[in-house]
Amino acid sequence: MDKKDHHNKHKHENNEEQNHEKHNHEKHNHEEEHQDQDDHGGHDHHNHHEMMIEDFKRRLFISLIVTIPILILSPMIQEWTNIEITFTGSNYVLFALATFIYFYGGWPFLTGLKDELKEKKPGMMTLIAMAISVAYLYSTATIFGLEGNDFFWELATLIDIMLLGHWIEMRSVLSASDALNKLAELMPNTAHLFKDGEVIEVDISELRSEDKILIKPGEKVPADGIIVKGTSHINESMLTGESKPIEKGEGDKLIGGSINGDGSIEVEVKNIGKDSYLSKVIDMVEKAQQSKSKTQHLADKAAFWLTIIALTVGFATLFVWYNITGDFAFAIARMATVMVITCPHALGLATPLVVATSTAQSAKNGLLIRNRTQFENSRKVDTVIFDKTGTLTHGEFGVNFIEIFDDSYTEDKIIEFAATLENNSEHPIATGIIKKQEEMGLSTLDMEDFKAIQGKGVEGTIDGKDVMVVSPGYLRENNIKVPRDLPEHGVSTDVFLIIDDKLIAAIGLSDKIREESYNAIKRLKEEGIKTWMLTGDNQKTAKQVSEELGLDGYFAEVLPEQKQEKIKELQSEGRLVAMTGDGVNDAPALAQADVGIAIGSGTDVAAETADIILVNSNPGDVVSLIDFGKSTYKKMIQNLIWATGYNVFAIPLAAGVLSGIGIVISPAVGAVLMSLSTIIVAINAKLLKLDR
Repeated sequence: MDKKDHHNKHKHENNEEQNHEKHNHEKHNHEEEHQDQDDHGGHDHHNHHEMMIEDFKRRLFISLIVTIPILILSPMIQEWTNIEITFTGSNYVLFALATFIYFYGGWPFLTGLKDELKEKKPGMMTLIAMAISVAYLYSTATIFGLEGNDFFWELATLIDIMLLGHWIEMRSVLSASDALNKLAELMPNTAHLFKDGEVIEVDISELRSEDKILIKPGEKVPADGIIVKGTSHINESMLTGESKPIEKGEGDKLIGGSINGDGSIEVEVKNIGKDSYLSKVIDMVEKAQQSKSKTQHLADKAAFWLTIIALTVGFATLFVWYNITGDFAFAIARMATVMVITCPHALGLATPLVVATSTAQSAKNGLLIRNRTQFENSRKVDTVIFDKTGTLTHGEFGVNFIEIFDDSYTEDKIIEFAATLENNSEHPIATGIIKKQEEMGLSTLDMEDFKAIQGKGVEGTIDGKDVMVVSPGYLRENNIKVPRDLPEHGVSTDVFLIIDDKLIAAIGLSDKIREESYNAIKRLKEEGIKTWMLTGDNQKTAKQVSEELGLDGYFAEVLPEQKQEKIKELQSEGRLVAMTGDGVNDAPALAQADVGIAIGSGTDVAAETADIILVNSNPGDVVSLIDFGKSTYKKMIQNLIWATGYNVFAIPLAAGVLSGIGIVISPAVGAVLMSLSTIIVAINAKLLKLDR
């Protein structure tokens, strides 16, 4: 028997990768602590982001307006257009306008430079700030007597384009995290509360655990809870991706944010605020979006090297051109262009955008990613191990037969004894026996000294007798013989009732294979991924399920603590193993696997050792997950290529390699090219879709 040991939430010594990940979380959480997050999680953070977007937008539009007179007054533009506008002191007006744009429009970049240097991590802001400062200082010098032409107009257009690029970038990051807000918005604002015999409307912030509320047809469920009266069809598609409304009645759990169908129901509130399913999901998705993945570390490295390259090539360009032409203005213009073009804007965006899009998409489809690195590893998985009960099968057992070996006991008595013991267990088999007890209208007896025999069964004292319900494994270990063959009955499990060390009866239960399991195994096979099954059930049942589904192999009669060993066995053959289980008695195995996937019961999001949680207990989601891991990784790599690739062509052109044949890029064109690569990267990230 796969005994669920609820106290057995093994803490796993995670590999260094996860510790590193955790360190990042802690650091991040520490930084975020001053932002007082409200019950819906992270709204303040979101508002802060929106304010920054507004700030960039304002700076962009004001800078654009100031750019117009700068263009009109620029000698170089006047030369090109043959329109001359000069007046006494016009160059000082030009200087004043340019100074305004340098400090006002360039402010975010100048402060960014200061922050990056303080952290000793020169990156994007350093490059932009240096490019605009070189342009500004040089042009200022020409106003006050240095030989050469100013390029204030290039400075202005450069700042405009940089602000535009940043603004677009921040908006796309925001829209990726908007999925979180949409989740938060699923909650209604008010609820109908039963108070002193009447129903009153209250704000949902006033709800407390154990309050009773009324949910009318078509309304949103205001908090996690349990139905105490009534039945209805509940639509949970926004939370779990499960398209069909599910019929729920007394005793069933409800998730806050789902939509009530056709019936009126009375509900006892369970989890509110931070403890609610939705808050946990939002929190988890935010953490996943903030946690750095391997590919992101790669992008950070690339940005750092681009900075070094830009500075080196920039100064080399200045030096070489000044030596060749003796024209300092031309040499500086080339240097500024190199600096501008190398700005690794797109690079900074390449992976975070994909991360944000993929975590939000996953959450909408009932895949919750807790560990980014393991999610990226899922694309390399070559073996998937499924826990049988509740994952490949429904996990709902029904009693098929009762075989009595001692005639002094009736069927009623046997079920009474077995059900009394099993009342303390949450295992699916226990549920099956209790259901039978209810059908037969039998009562529960008094019991003392209950204890679980791990993986083998349960025992206790009833009516002064020592009563046990055990698995076939227990009989074998204790050399207890079953007097006769038991009936064959499909995908079955037999348990045995022992009273005062005497075998009294066998109870046969069976569990059905899920429809989705057939398709999931077929799809994994098509992708060349091996499928195995782990179960505490007997060889016969395991073999039956395995053959019916066409699995590559199975381990039967495995105790919870042995599951981890079986995964190690497969890993020692050099396989990359994903384990799919229910997260409670499978905790050590989920932690041991390269990718641990917990099948959520819909509300138990806190599967602590899993890297990824599937909210719907659908084995087909494992395939979607692996495919999505592949396409997410592909997008990241495409984006890194886009972001760095254009530099390979642009930097030499900016440095003036082809100036001999008249091809020279101006700093403003450089900035356009740079922004273009940013936009391409943003659009590419947005195209990421989760196929099911």
